[in-house]
Amino acid sequence: MSETAILVDHVTKMYKLYDRPMDRLKESLGLSRQKKYKEHFALKDVSFQVRRGETVGIIGTNGSGKSTILKIITGVLNPTGGSVQVNGRISALLELGAGFNQEYSGIENVYLNGTMIGFSREEIDAKLDEILRFADIGDFVYQPVKTYSSGMFVRLAFAIAINIDPEILIVDEALSVGDVFFQAKCYRKFEEFKEMGKTILFVSHDLSSIGKYCDRVVLLNNGVKLAEGGAKEMVNLYRKVLVNQYEDDTSGEDAGTGEDSGAHTDTSMKEKLNLNPEVLEYGSKLAEITDFAIQDDAGNITNLIEKGQTFSVKMRVQFQEDISEPIFAFTIKDLKGTEITGTNTMYEGSPVKPKKAGDVQEIVFTQVMNLEAGEYMLCLGCTGYRGGEFTVFHRLYDVCNLTVISDKKAVGYFDMFSKVTLR
Repeated sequence: MSETAILVDHVTKMYKLYDRPMDRLKESLGLSRQKKYKEHFALKDVSFQVRRGETVGIIGTNGSGKSTILKIITGVLNPTGGSVQVNGRISALLELGAGFNQEYSGIENVYLNGTMIGFSREEIDAKLDEILRFADIGDFVYQPVKTYSSGMFVRLAFAIAINIDPEILIVDEALSVGDVFFQAKCYRKFEEFKEMGKTILFVSHDLSSIGKYCDRVVLLNNGVKLAEGGAKEMVNLYRKVLVNQYEDDTSGEDAGTGEDSGAHTDTSMKEKLNLNPEVLEYGSKLAEITDFAIQDDAGNITNLIEKGQTFSVKMRVQFQEDISEPIFAFTIKDLKGTEITGTNTMYEGSPVKPKKAGDVQEIVFTQVMNLEAGEYMLCLGCTGYRGGEFTVFHRLYDVCNLTVISDKKAVGYFDMFSKVTLR
C-alpha cells in the first residue's frame, strides 16, 4: 500500500473572466477570433503530498486558493493543469449540506448523502444510530430539511460526514458549527481521528487549531505555494504575508533589536497593518491620532500576536491646540462588539504633561497577551479635559483586527495560565 495518501502534482486552476456574457457566448459558438477573456489563476503550479496518518494544514489569506485545492482533491472541480492522486476513501467537510434535498427528511438525506459518498444501504444502516446521536436534533430527523434552522442543518450535515469512518478526512473551516457544546463534540471527534492515525487535510483561519493539530503546514498566497514546513515556522511566515512584509524578508533582518525600522522614520506604521476600511471615527480632532501600530515582542508591526507573548499598542498623536490634561486609551473588543479589556493613561497612573499646539506625543502600552486565541478588534482614543469639560478629541473604533494564536486552549476570553499540582 502506498505511503502517500494525497499527491498534488503541479496543479493549476485557471478561470476565464469575461466582461460581458455575450463574449462568453460568442467564444463558445466559435464566432470570435480574438480572446475575449482575462485569465485568473486561482492556483498556479501547486505541488505537495500528504503521507498516510499525517495531519497537514493549509493556511493563507482569503483568495489564496485554499478551498479551490480542496475541491480539486475531492473531485468537485477539475484542474486546468497538473494532477491529483488520492489513495483512500475520502470524507470531506467542505460546504456542509451542499448535497441535501430540501424536500427530503433528515433520514432520507442521510441515505442520499451516504449513497453519494459510496456507501451501500447496509453500511448506512449500521451507521445510522451513531449519525443521529451525533447530530442530536431529535424528531426533526423525520421532517423535511427545509424546515430546519441553520444550526440543525449543519449539525446533521456534519454528523453524516464525520461518522462514515473514512480513511482520509478533509476539513474546510467546518469545526465551528452549532453551539459551543456541539463544537466541543466536533473537536473531540477530530482528535479521535488523529489518534486513530487517520489522514487529515485541514484548512482553517483558526491558527491556534492549525498549531495544535497539524504535523506540517502548507502556506498559499495568491494561488502560489510560498512554503511548507512546521506549524510555528509557517504561521510566523504567514504573519509577514498578512502585513505585506514577505517580499522584504531578508536574512540580514535584525530581529533581536526589539525596534521596528518604520517606527522612527517617515514610514507610516499603520500601513503595515490589516486596517478596517469601515472604521468608525469621530471627535473634535483638536488632538488627532495620526499613526498607530501593534508590535510583537521583537518589535515587528503585525495584526497577529501569540498568547503569552509581550506586545505593545503604540499611538502617535498630533495636537492642534493647547490641551492641559490629555488622556490616551486603547480597548480590545470581540467581533460582537463586547469590550473585553482595555486601559488608559489615567487608569495606569501615568499623567500626561500639558501639550501645546504643534506638539507630537508618542504613547506605548506594553503588556502580556493573556487573551484566548481568536479574533478581536482594536479601538484607540484620545480624550481629556479642556476648560474643565471632558472632551473627546479623537476616537477610532474597530480600527484594525487583532488575531491571537496559541497551541494551548482555555475556556472563555482569558487564560489564567493555571499551574496544576497532583498529589
